[in-house]
Amino acid sequence: MKNNMEEIDKLIKETLTQEEAKFYNELEEQNVFQMMFGIFKGKNSWINILISVVQAAWFGVFIYCAIQFFSTDETNELIRWGIFGFLSIFASSMLKFYTWMQMDKNALLREIKRLELLISSQAHK
Repeated sequence: MKNNMEEIDKLIKETLTQEEAKFYNELEEQNVFQMMFGIFKGKNSWINILISVVQAAWFGVFIYCAIQFFSTDETNELIRWGIFGFLSIFASSMLKFYTWMQMDKNALLREIKRLELLISSQAHK
């Protein structure tokens, strides 16, 4: 599979103009850290920053609830702090899922652009 991908990349680069080749090189596969920080670029970067801050705040609430849960002896307070802790970690997790979906969306868009370039280069041949 690796050789096949390299052959396709070579074929694409041969048929592209210099500007298109530069754009194609930017579409290479990213590692996890590039994907994580890639969601903070583009038109919707502000909402991703906001969601990351809110997610961190919910996780902070969970830590506070966990501390209160383990420092109390009353059953009613154990239930209260346990429920608040569960809800806060649930909210934090849902926001984290949104972030992961954005990372996946960016990866899919990158692959779609690569396919478009492949089709375009084949059409010009």
